[in-house]
Amino acid sequence: MAENCTMRMDDADACVEDVIRRVGNTIILGLPLGLGKPLRFVNALYQRAKRDPQIELHIFTALSLVKPSGRSALEKRFLEPFSERLYGAIPDLEYALDVRANKLPPNVKVSEFFFKAGSFMHNSSQQRHYISLNYTHAVRDLMAMGINVVAQMVAPGDQNGEPGQVSLSCNPDLTLDIIPLLRARQREEGVPTVLVGELNRHLPWLGRDAQMAEADIDLVLAQPQSDYPMFPAPQMAISPPDHLIGFYASTLVKDGGTLQVGIGSLGAALINSTILRHRHNDAWKHLYQHLNIATRYPAVDGIGGTGTFDQGLYGCSEMIIDGFMHLLEAGVLKREVFAHQGLQELLNRGDISPKINLDTLDVLLREHIIASPLRLQDLEFLQRFGIVHSELCLQDGQLSLQKRTVPADINHPDTRRLLQDGGLGDKLSEGVVMHGGFYIGPESFYQALRDLSQQQRQRICMTSVNYINDLYDHRFGNQALKTAQRQHGRFVNSTMMYTLAGAAVSDGLEDGRVVSGVGGQYNFVAMGMELAGARSILCLRSTRKAAGKVLSNIVFSYGHCTIPRHLRDIVITEYGIADLRGQSDEQVYLRLIAIADARFQAGLLQQAKKAGKVAKSFKPPKAWVDNAPAHIYKALAAVPGNNRFPAFPFGCDFTAEELAIAKALKRIQAETATGRGKLLTLVRAACTRDDQSRFQSLLERMQLAAPKGVRQKLDQRLLIYGLQLTNTPL
Repeated sequence: MAENCTMRMDDADACVEDVIRRVGNTIILGLPLGLGKPLRFVNALYQRAKRDPQIELHIFTALSLVKPSGRSALEKRFLEPFSERLYGAIPDLEYALDVRANKLPPNVKVSEFFFKAGSFMHNSSQQRHYISLNYTHAVRDLMAMGINVVAQMVAPGDQNGEPGQVSLSCNPDLTLDIIPLLRARQREEGVPTVLVGELNRHLPWLGRDAQMAEADIDLVLAQPQSDYPMFPAPQMAISPPDHLIGFYASTLVKDGGTLQVGIGSLGAALINSTILRHRHNDAWKHLYQHLNIATRYPAVDGIGGTGTFDQGLYGCSEMIIDGFMHLLEAGVLKREVFAHQGLQELLNRGDISPKINLDTLDVLLREHIIASPLRLQDLEFLQRFGIVHSELCLQDGQLSLQKRTVPADINHPDTRRLLQDGGLGDKLSEGVVMHGGFYIGPESFYQALRDLSQQQRQRICMTSVNYINDLYDHRFGNQALKTAQRQHGRFVNSTMMYTLAGAAVSDGLEDGRVVSGVGGQYNFVAMGMELAGARSILCLRSTRKAAGKVLSNIVFSYGHCTIPRHLRDIVITEYGIADLRGQSDEQVYLRLIAIADARFQAGLLQQAKKAGKVAKSFKPPKAWVDNAPAHIYKALAAVPGNNRFPAFPFGCDFTAEELAIAKALKRIQAETATGRGKLLTLVRAACTRDDQSRFQSLLERMQLAAPKGVRQKLDQRLLIYGLQLTNTPL
């Protein structure tokens, strides 16, 4: 690996042949999670393996992205034009399509440690080959299984003012840590390994830790004529319950703190409410008061706050969602952290500020971070962080700047005058407002990253997931530095179900089927426990629908857990906040029942009493009955202003017509969730007509305005029925 000269190639098949020449027919391929998969190279390698059964190909990755296609005929009609519009210029990830269709050849195996939620629930092959591990353990397991090829999409440096460099951009998360390990194994054990980089001009350039020399890559696939756009993840609609969950979470975010947020509508809801708190604080406080949060949850003000974000937040999240860009634009994501423990601790205590003056030097001297007279290492430190002028020179105990020479003693009057007269910087430099391991989001997010100025780009550091998700020492910073940077950490994640004992069910079902994966959730929950002043916050909707029935997501017990009960902390539903840290089992049970849907509270309480976890004499407060959907809509409607909680606060990839159709299709799916419901829906749909042509444009969008044959006519009637149920306007 990088033992030979870097080879640039413009043909994916030739690149594959060179990989086989170097490592042989047994290829254990590591691919990045999500966006950074090099599609041209991977497809060429997979097709080569399909043609040649002598090749044994094992792909280890996570979150293999495929274009949405739909299951029913109506869903296909809806999704095909949408998919063509968003994904038409992006090559299919061919092994992923065959995985989904259960068509992998015998000599190819795909193991993933994280799925798109629910995508392989009924795929026996992927369920069998799934590998359960923390995100931070992926590199360890890749090395143990003998990985010999790593391939990744990279951004070229020549078009970004960095000739001879590339950027790992969207996926330095694991690559940064595995490269030195593979190099060491090749050097010490003679095991042949190959690093493949596929250049793509559409990939946003991000420097800092994500930047590396092109010469450190063995094979570079450069084929600009076939560069393809980045795979977008469209915005998800935020429902009123989601918005209320996000609002409750926003009350727990502390100004001057640290934020981690997961993907999905609950994360987007938190971002929306956090921006509302900062930009429209009166409207935010109106809902805060309407929900009577100060009385119901008196600890909230100490944990979070109600004011604007004057100090701002620092983002530290394995995944950068597009919401962080919106926080940046709104002036919320602005607390800079610095890669020096002593400097960071002084900032945290308020002993210095980002604005530089002579007092800054005096404090650094007092704290023995620098010495006087200045040494070369002191000058390098001061210049690195912009504290003194970059042209200030030190030689033979003298400082010089623009032909003026003074003693290197900071306390000398001449030296202080020189520093005051232009030798000091204006503000600290090298500050970072966001550390992330990988990113994925809508196309507008990628464009926003491309449009960043050089100065803005330097404030975002894509780096190792082991640096972000763990507190252990890392080559990019030790535990003390991480602790200093991550003050008032709020680690906000989603879960599917939560047991009354305090266990979270986030990644699988009790029958063993994997819904998604642990990813980094365990790490962030643990960090919320380990860092002083930090909190872990798990969010979930109080109910879900299955087979036509409403079920509670707060359950008495469940046969699978992702986060064990001894790590219980803060849980949020649309009905409130349950602060579980340090509470007795009885209080934990009661606080969770208090944020459950009212329809299930009596049953949960009865089970808790039967198990001896709640006193039999306990009587539920009258306020519990307010945990009903009507109260959610009433609360949000009470906020002054023009719809502060829209379904798509950050834009939408669907047209208005598509949104109307999607709403109708979702309703049809709910109506046909049971056998009886399916029969009734078909009977009712058969009698449905669009006599006034209210839905003509929507039928045209679905190519059902003039149906042919029995099947198309039935689909047309079903769609009209769904549109009528959702009362879609003209």
